[in-house]
Amino acid sequence: MTDKDILYSYFRSSCSWRVRIALNLKKIDYEIKPINLLKGEQKTEEYRKIQPFGFVPAFVDHKTGHTLIESVSILEFLEETNTTYPLLPKDPIGRATVRALVDAVAMDIQPVTNLRVLVYVGDEKKAEWAKHFQAEGFKALEALLEKTAGKYCYGDSITLADLALVPQAYNGERWGVDMTAYPNISRISKALNEIPEFKAAHPTQQIDCPAELR
Repeated sequence: MTDKDILYSYFRSSCSWRVRIALNLKKIDYEIKPINLLKGEQKTEEYRKIQPFGFVPAFVDHKTGHTLIESVSILEFLEETNTTYPLLPKDPIGRATVRALVDAVAMDIQPVTNLRVLVYVGDEKKAEWAKHFQAEGFKALEALLEKTAGKYCYGDSITLADLALVPQAYNGERWGVDMTAYPNISRISKALNEIPEFKAAHPTQQIDCPAELR
């Protein structure tokens, strides 16, 4: 059994990115095992034994040897088992509110614009599709943030909601969404991207990022 946690990750996967930020903030020592989604490594028999859906991330907890899947579940596990840098408020309403912001991204926006869906939509329509559904989701998310945001998504402390926001804002820019229409999303994302632990989790800083994208 290794003395490091293992994260099966793809450099531009927003779900993997969320978990990388949490691991960095909580000062957890981990090793990345890249899974190249464009080369279909997630579909191999070997990886399907680790993650039957063939998605990333998958996380191996070195203390128990257990493999965990689904990024939000992994984030909750890290929060429950590591008290360094708490990422949920102490009060029940605050915790529920942060979880709702996470779910708004992880369940409502990201799934309809992930790689598997875009491949099915096809090259001709994928950019239009991704831009449309992200813009639609950002409009609702911006309305939520008008009620919850301070310096960050929920008040002035970094929470799990911020870990979900940053990768999705990046994807919005990547697919040509006019992010000026979402001032809270843009402002918060910009501030978070200046934090070292967020910088270290960025796709361009990953070992599997192609040289031409660094």
